[in-house]
Amino acid sequence: MSDVALKTREFQGGPSLLRAPCRTKSFNSTAAPSSLFQNIPESGHKYYLQFSTEDYRTGVNAGNCLATVLYPKKKSPPVVSITCSHTKDQKEIQEEDNRLYQKIRHQSKPITANNIPDSYGNIEPALEPVWALAVAGSSSIMWQRSTESLGYNLAQVKSIRKDDFVEFDYTVLLHELPSQEIIPCELRLTWLPGRPLKVKHSCLPKFQHFTQINLIS
Repeated sequence: MSDVALKTREFQGGPSLLRAPCRTKSFNSTAAPSSLFQNIPESGHKYYLQFSTEDYRTGVNAGNCLATVLYPKKKSPPVVSITCSHTKDQKEIQEEDNRLYQKIRHQSKPITANNIPDSYGNIEPALEPVWALAVAGSSSIMWQRSTESLGYNLAQVKSIRKDDFVEFDYTVLLHELPSQEIIPCELRLTWLPGRPLKVKHSCLPKFQHFTQINLIS
């Protein structure tokens, strides 16, 4: 549940805001370990979450979050409200995003790459910025597809191309849990620091038994 809450936050910000849940605790001892559950007859199932987070790339403590996640009865994306404390101030976040943006924008050659991470789970340092953008952009897809019983992680970026200074074309593989199926998606991402990511995507049917990579959960 905390993953879904964070995904709605990720695609609304820049790469420097990426977090992962590191510990989840309930509001009282009668709730499930990760949440307080409420059945709302006319709406659906609502979860109240409190959890701590870590920086997606470094693993350093990134502050605490409070969130509610409502899974509607109708087939539609979860309704999420989330607030998080920050270990970085807003100026520091903006400066990190601006440095990354300028670095990518002023690349002398078009950025092209395949299979990020590789079959051993490694990511070249030079490709970490575009991987972070893929995580943020694909979060939009994963949030839209998530249900109470299905969750998603970004397993691999199969290919990436950047010609224009703010547009990226990705082919990504989403890892569906608990089915273990792999979903290939085409993703066009437009990024400008200080503004939400603009994401267009289309996904192909699921396929199973994908063995060319080690899935990173």
